Order: sequence, then C-alpha cells, then structure tokens
Amino acid sequence: MFLEVEKLGKFYGSHQALHQLSFCVEKAGVVGLLGPNGAGKSTLMKIICCYIPPTTGRVAVCGLDTGRESLQVRRKIGYLPEHNPLYLDMYVREYLDFAGGVYLDARRVSARREEVISLTGLGKEAGKKIGQLSKGYRQRVGLAQALIHEPDVLILDEPTTGLDPNQLEEIRALIKELGRQKAVILSTHIMQEVEAVCDRVLLLNGGRLVADAPTHEIMQDMGGRVSVRVEFDRAVEKEALRALPGVAAVDSVSGFVYHVIGSDKVDPRSVLFRFAVEQGLSVLTMQREENDLESVFHRLTQQDTKQG
Repeated sequence: MFLEVEKLGKFYGSHQALHQLSFCVEKAGVVGLLGPNGAGKSTLMKIICCYIPPTTGRVAVCGLDTGRESLQVRRKIGYLPEHNPLYLDMYVREYLDFAGGVYLDARRVSARREEVISLTGLGKEAGKKIGQLSKGYRQRVGLAQALIHEPDVLILDEPTTGLDPNQLEEIRALIKELGRQKAVILSTHIMQEVEAVCDRVLLLNGGRLVADAPTHEIMQDMGGRVSVRVEFDRAVEKEALRALPGVAAVDSVSGFVYHVIGSDKVDPRSVLFRFAVEQGLSVLTMQREENDLESVFHRLTQQDTKQG
C-alpha cells in the first residue's frame, strides 16, 4: 500500500478545507489530482507530505503514519511544489548534492546526482547556477531534487509549468515512466495532461471527493451520451427540460444557457427544438459538445456546487 487516506478533515479556523476524504493508492501508477481552485488539493498534498497536520482522520504512506512517524514518511516521499523553491545562487550539481545529502550517505550522493541529472535532461545545464536557468529548466531541477533519494511516492504540483512543447512531451514521458515503479500523485489544471499521463483520477470539489475512478472510466462517464449546450431567449424550468423524452440530465450554466445530456446514444437536439417551438421560445445557440475529460470535470464540479 503506497498511500492510505482515511476520513481526512482539515479546518482553518471555522473554514473546513477537507471533508472526510478517504481513498487508497495500492499500486504503482500516475494518479491525477484534479479540482477547481480552492478545492483542497494543496491542503491534501501538504498533509500527505507532513507539512501540516490534519484536524481529523489519518494518512499512511507505505504503512507509516504521518502523525507518529513523520521523519520516516518524508524519506518515502518526493515533493515538487507548485512554487518551486530553489537556491538560485547554487550551481545545479551543488544544489543536488545538498538535497541528496539530507537523505543519502555521502558515498551515494554523487552517483545518484548524476543519475537524476541524466533522467531529467539537465546534462547540458548542470554546470550553471540555478539563477541562470530558464523556468523550464528550473522545473527540471526541482524534479531532480524530488527524485534524488529514490522515493516510493512522488507528489508533483503543476510540474510542467513553464515548459515549452518539446520539454512538455519529455517530462510527461518521464512522469509516465516513473509511474511504472512509483505511486505518482500529479496535480494539474491541464486536462490533456491527465488524459495523456494518468491511470486514475481523483476529483476534489469544495473539499470533497466527487470522483475516484480509472481515467478511461471517467472518460466514459457519460456512457456514449450526447451532451448539448443550448441558449434560449428566456429562462426555462430545468424540470421541464428533464421531463423531455431522451433527456437524462440538465444543468444551468449561466443566464439562459443550459447543459443538456441525452439518454443513452440519444441526441436531444431535435427534442429541444420541438420543445422551443411548443413553448414559443427562441433558440439563440445550440451546440453539441465533445465528452472529453474537461467536459466531465465541468459537469461534476458544477453539479456538486449546486447540490452543496
């Protein structure tokens, strides 16, 4: 068991940032941690990394409790935060020697340093000061320090920030490769990145876990259903739209715009047109949407907010 989160809750004063989260990561792979801003992703990652304590519940990393065995837990985790803290006056090798020395025997540090330099593609920049590097290469340095002690669990918060398209492809391939042997928790707002790299998705909204499934199941969440965005010239009762034949679900988007999901393999557009004619409504726009991960993300987070 790489990671176990049980009934995890966190309060900041009177504000509850996490609500009774429970999930496990039992095998190696890349787990996408998704959610809108303020969903609780950073709080969750900080608790796993022993940066802050939970208010309720428990977290175990490789069987070690983060509350009682935090020093041992930190040896098991590699962490790249969103705002990558680096010593800009240090040379790349100097910094990695420093980071490695926190965890490793001095005889192992230099060999491991060269391994992570090669792994993260830092070779031609390794002789420079970190302050001389581009943002993309600074991200690579941060990733190298997260890997230098060979952790079992790797937590990456927006790791591809500032990378050009070529670097992006290389780092994604590296993350996917690391996921063959480690549990990688990848927090990102880039849905295409999740689709390309992640084996599983955890979706947070308002501090709650609203989805936990393999990525391909999340992608098939609508089961082949057709999704339509329609705008009328005035407000319509959602219950009236839901009652239409061939309509499975309806959400208000904004103003007089509605997100309508058809029943299994049914395209609801013709039904919506007939409804508009019968009700004397004007259809201002109607567009079929692709059921990609981004659309599922929007539907689940908006739906959960309305229900909350």
